[in-house]
Amino acid sequence: MNDLERLTERYPALAGMKEEIAGAFRILKESYENGGKLLVCGNGGSASDSDHIVGELMKGFYKKRPLSEEEKEKYGELAGHLQGALPAISLTGHPALSTAFLNDVDPEMVFAQQVYGYGREGDVLIAITTSGNSVNVLHAVKVAKAKGMKVIGLTGHDGGALKELCEVCLIVPGGTTADIQEYHLPVYHTICAMLEEHFFPGE
Repeated sequence: MNDLERLTERYPALAGMKEEIAGAFRILKESYENGGKLLVCGNGGSASDSDHIVGELMKGFYKKRPLSEEEKEKYGELAGHLQGALPAISLTGHPALSTAFLNDVDPEMVFAQQVYGYGREGDVLIAITTSGNSVNVLHAVKVAKAKGMKVIGLTGHDGGALKELCEVCLIVPGGTTADIQEYHLPVYHTICAMLEEHFFPGE
């Protein structure tokens, strides 16, 4: 059973999202294959989800991801304590930067500033907002688009303003923020698992 089939078997309400989830996977796969990285942002519980996504990509998720023989030779005795990583940065950390920018410049631009600083053409932004209308997230998306990045939205309800700004918008069902966030987790876990299987096969 592949990861998408496993997701829809466990969460039948997400069965209609297979095409969008596969599309998000393809965007990330292409970016990573071309040396890109992932940036992730969101507020509140979605900030925690941002950190969670990075944690699944930057180290082993289901697999150990051992280094190649060439890398083992390069890193010597440290190699046994390193794992293959898919580069990803959560924009919700960095408290010194964030609080300085919030205080000195503009609270609504705190994610946008980091996208401006970290982002490069070919990178990807995952923008998480349960309403689809979080202003600081939308500003980050607009900067990402101006930089030539692709955007994956993770949201609920009708997708809000975010829906029209993304290459792929993953709109999960749910009537409340909590319900939407509960569905976000298995969706991004599935995408992370698909990426791991692609980039670290047979491990």
